[in-house]
Amino acid sequence: MVSTPYRYTSPYDPARDDDGLFGPGSVTWRIMNSRIMWVAALRALYLQALHPRVIRGTLQNAPGITQAVDGWARLRRTRKFIETRTFGTRAEAERAGRRVRTIHQALTGSDPDGTRYRLDEPDLLLWVHCGEVSSCVEIARRSRLPFSAAELDTFVAEQRASAELIGIDRAAAPASMAELDAYYERIRPRLYVSDEAKQALRVILLPPVPDGHRVLKLGMPPVSALAFSSLPRWARHMYGSNSGPLSEAAATAGLVAVRLMLSQQRLFSGAMRAIHRAESAGDILR
Repeated sequence: MVSTPYRYTSPYDPARDDDGLFGPGSVTWRIMNSRIMWVAALRALYLQALHPRVIRGTLQNAPGITQAVDGWARLRRTRKFIETRTFGTRAEAERAGRRVRTIHQALTGSDPDGTRYRLDEPDLLLWVHCGEVSSCVEIARRSRLPFSAAELDTFVAEQRASAELIGIDRAAAPASMAELDAYYERIRPRLYVSDEAKQALRVILLPPVPDGHRVLKLGMPPVSALAFSSLPRWARHMYGSNSGPLSEAAATAGLVAVRLMLSQQRLFSGAMRAIHRAESAGDILR
């Protein structure tokens, strides 16, 4: 079995201590259980890379993420953290949050002029949080998942618990779609495509895949292109593309099509097996 620092008790285990930060009645569980959220994860990476300090600090502290084996191993850790935070018991989620906070506390980044900064600065953590939340909401909406505007507001509000878990003041995190939109209006003047963002763009559009993983090598680029095309127009414009590989209408149609494809258990199971093999490639090599 692959080792991971993030473990959680199955939500279907009747012996679980509690339902965690959210629970089966939450909008969070319903959205995060949606298979199309894999596209949301890629969208969030594109969006998060537009903050120069976030992407610079990430690449300075984890240069290996641009390589096939290390990049997929990091994906596994991130995926397991999100799963533990979302579906684990409260104690399991809080333990995962403490681990992430401890890691971030020890990390710093450096601007081109030599100015150093901490990676756990509240504004940087908030940017990453909002990128994840807004991507989940946008992909849910455009893929035609059955959520009302009120339910999407509830999801944003529920996600303040996720923000708090990694060290963000709960009151600072958006509590509705309107507050999330207002946040992006305020921060947009501070965003731009740095050299590091261009590097991230190349890696996400054409992600390196460990040798022998032909399914991912063929399947990832179109999904990555779809995720890019779902970005807000201002973000695509920053990257130098008004529409991306697809028009907005085509991207929306593509998201609906991918959601329907992923609803086929055989196809989804095959995709997940391929992803898990890539995530574990480093374990095989060691």
